[in-house]
Amino acid sequence: MIIMAGPFDFSEEQIKRYARHILLREVGGEGQARLLQSRVLVVGAGGLGSPLLLYLAAAGVGTIGVIDDDTVDLSNLQRQIAHSTDRVGTPKVESARIAVAAINPDVQFVAYQQRLTAAIAPELFSQYDLIADGSDNFPTRFLVNDACYFAKRTLVSGAILRFDGQIATFKAHRQEAGGGHGPCYRCLFREPPPPGQIPSCAEAGVLGALCGTVGSLQATEILKEILGIGDSLSGSLIVYDALGSNFRKIRVRADPGCPLCGEAPTICDLSIHAA
Repeated sequence: MIIMAGPFDFSEEQIKRYARHILLREVGGEGQARLLQSRVLVVGAGGLGSPLLLYLAAAGVGTIGVIDDDTVDLSNLQRQIAHSTDRVGTPKVESARIAVAAINPDVQFVAYQQRLTAAIAPELFSQYDLIADGSDNFPTRFLVNDACYFAKRTLVSGAILRFDGQIATFKAHRQEAGGGHGPCYRCLFREPPPPGQIPSCAEAGVLGALCGTVGSLQATEILKEILGIGDSLSGSLIVYDALGSNFRKIRVRADPGCPLCGEAPTICDLSIHAA
């Protein structure tokens, strides 16, 4: 059975599934239809990618792509809630496919069981409306940022370590109403730190539930960007201190000297990321 929700056609099952969205004045039938037509790529199916994937699927994002070359390990299960004990040893993208299908079988799930590289990033990113970064290493983070800028794709980025989290939205490719543009990731962090300077989660640890907090915030910002509602995080950085129960929102401006999006860019393609 097909039911009309305003000018949009939804099945009876979809009306029931997305009823709480459709009731929201800021979403409604038009917004839900937009979500169903949207395409989001998630980089990494780990601590941040897990809650991201589950909430995007539940919200009805029509096509979700995931790129990750890792397999599920027992040590992942303390925080990576898209995976389960019986799927230890399974590629994470396949485990995520099972989790997403269990929540919303109507979602088109596209799995890329490989590492993101400069060679594949331009073509891959061009197939999606928005990119979500849940990676766990600096080389990938900078590659994602640069590739998003050249592909003219909005990036919603999250990061976690120990008891701290960060989230930001970057769309330096888009001119703002008053002229100029927002910052990119390099406007905040010019280049990757030297190897070993900042420990990884595997070295320093991370509170499992923190991944859910930051990943859920990422999902919320992604849905806002797709729907065009609320205030964008572009130009701001949210810092979360879990031990202190403290959120700080820091204003961040585009850096005219940024080597990627500044006035005299020196990064003009992805060749700096070539292996």
